[in-house]
Amino acid sequence: MSNILEQAQVAADRQNWPLLVECLQQVTAKGSQPQEQHILEQAVSLAIEALEWGDFQDRWEIAKVLPNLGNGAIAPLIAVLEDEDADTEPRWFAARILGKFVKPTYPEGNRPEVIAALVKLIKNSDEELSQIAAETLGNFGPTAVESLANLLLQEDSRQFATAALAQIRRTETIAPLLSVAGDSKVGVRVAAIEALSSFHDSRIPPVLVGALKDPATAVRKEAVRALGVRAYLDAELDLVNLLKPLLSDIRLEVCQQAAIALGRLKTDAAAAALFELLQKPTTPVELQIETVRALSWMETATALEYLQQTLIAELANTNSPVCQEIVAVLGRWSKPELKAKAAEIAIDLLESNHPAVQSAAIKQSLALGLGQLGDMRALDVLIKLLADPDNSVRLHSLSALKQLGGGEIKEQLESLVKQQNLELGLREGIAIALQEWQEN
Repeated sequence: MSNILEQAQVAADRQNWPLLVECLQQVTAKGSQPQEQHILEQAVSLAIEALEWGDFQDRWEIAKVLPNLGNGAIAPLIAVLEDEDADTEPRWFAARILGKFVKPTYPEGNRPEVIAALVKLIKNSDEELSQIAAETLGNFGPTAVESLANLLLQEDSRQFATAALAQIRRTETIAPLLSVAGDSKVGVRVAAIEALSSFHDSRIPPVLVGALKDPATAVRKEAVRALGVRAYLDAELDLVNLLKPLLSDIRLEVCQQAAIALGRLKTDAAAAALFELLQKPTTPVELQIETVRALSWMETATALEYLQQTLIAELANTNSPVCQEIVAVLGRWSKPELKAKAAEIAIDLLESNHPAVQSAAIKQSLALGLGQLGDMRALDVLIKLLADPDNSVRLHSLSALKQLGGGEIKEQLESLVKQQNLELGLREGIAIALQEWQEN
């Protein structure tokens, strides 16, 4: 072992950090004999030297070695961490490595000196160092909650302390997070509400409801999202009427989040609120599209009916992106009775020869959807699409036909192409489809 350390010392003298790392890896190799204290101390000293003077890759590799050298590495790492004259990068790595020395699941793993050093670093003016300290503390679990809760009392460290508490996700953090849910800083409020939203606790819903009227866009958006995943509170809080005003928020991103949240409730009342939004001529196209998606996620007969009504109204606008979105979501229904209804809508639309359906993009989406729905009633309209002048439409139709039946449908096409009275364009389309089928 002394020979390895001699090689490591020579590597350090020559600033050959990759070789130094290789030597120290041998010192801590799995299966090797426990090392004497003086050997570990020398190894730690060399490793710290590489941490301070190596490049990023050297530091990355040495960071894997230091935790294996034992608790003797803690004090030197803290010294690097607290060296305000040092570059940011070695201090950043020191914080990251120190996190490996605290194991919150074991009482003996509690290293108060590490927690204290990281808590102190959170107050640092360098954002990168503050952030890594907060992240590392967050990984410690309940061990660090008390220290972080104390940091919430100080304005200059509240942001990162909240961020760290938000990562712990244990009930012990609820009280301190609630204490900053109304903080003057937007970032603190957002982090607190986002973290609180992962808990089921009677103290939290009133905070989320209050945050719906927060002046900050990010806070309102986070509160909407949090309530949207709490459908079980609908009866108690009347979530539809709470969220509905946010569909008209001054910021589009909040409106879109409100549409998503209502879609997750999957109730007829929520669907009605979304349909009402779709009918408003002042609703932005981006919000209409998000609303269509939200209705499709509901997977209810009411939602599908509203989409059909909207589709009929939108057909008057030949290039309507809302119409295109509704067509696109028709193939995504999974309940058998709704799949059948969605297929009927798509088939009727193709058979209508409406001007809006002359768009290649619409026909592609309809063909794709009918293939996904797997309804054999679509067979005839899909075969007709094989004669479409647009190659992409023909390919989408062929793909849908394969999804419907494979071999049986192929035989039907082979029989159909032989009919003398078949329209020339359709005959050619079927022939091309059969060739593509054979090649693939």
